[in-house]
Amino acid sequence: MDSAAVNSTTSPALAIVALDDDADFRQYIAAVLDAEGHEVRVAANPDELFALCEERMPDVLLLDIKMGRFSGEVVLNEIRRRWTKLCVIVVTGYPSLDSMRQTFKQDVFDYLAKPFSIEELRRCLTQAAETFELGGRPQDRLRQGLGRHIRMARTERSWTLKELSESSGVSVSQLSSIERGAHLPSLESLLAIASALDSRPSNWLSDSGF
Repeated sequence: MDSAAVNSTTSPALAIVALDDDADFRQYIAAVLDAEGHEVRVAANPDELFALCEERMPDVLLLDIKMGRFSGEVVLNEIRRRWTKLCVIVVTGYPSLDSMRQTFKQDVFDYLAKPFSIEELRRCLTQAAETFELGGRPQDRLRQGLGRHIRMARTERSWTLKELSESSGVSVSQLSSIERGAHLPSLESLLAIASALDSRPSNWLSDSGF
């Protein structure tokens, strides 16, 4: 395979946590993801998973939905309670994809049926990175995340940039740059924008992975 073909489906380096009760699969996925250039941590049970996420939020969670005595559905519900925006990709050796998509379509990004190829894994991670604007430098992710949240909060209020500018004291040109993810707001500007939108900047930071 030529390099162009490989690069077309290679995602940026991501921080990934994988939960699976199969030790052989944990070893396999850790080796594959490490070789692909990702930072990978693995968990054998839900408690380990939650501890890893509390320690440092991943970009992507690979969640085994069928795990012996552990219910992937219960884990997913808890993940959604704690971290509503975390990108979750379900991994299963018992694929009933139509029913699973119907059940979890609001909760997971995609599904990988075991055994899956490295190319399928690459493609899924690349699509997740593009959709959620994952990877890259932390400051890049922060700019994109804050811009997205500010734009969404403004849109929910049906405000124009000019109206947000008048309420926050931040110029229209600066607001436009912030919403596009091209410019990181100063702390003073961020607080002024959040106050105008009646939002908590700490929530924006948390949802952006910080």
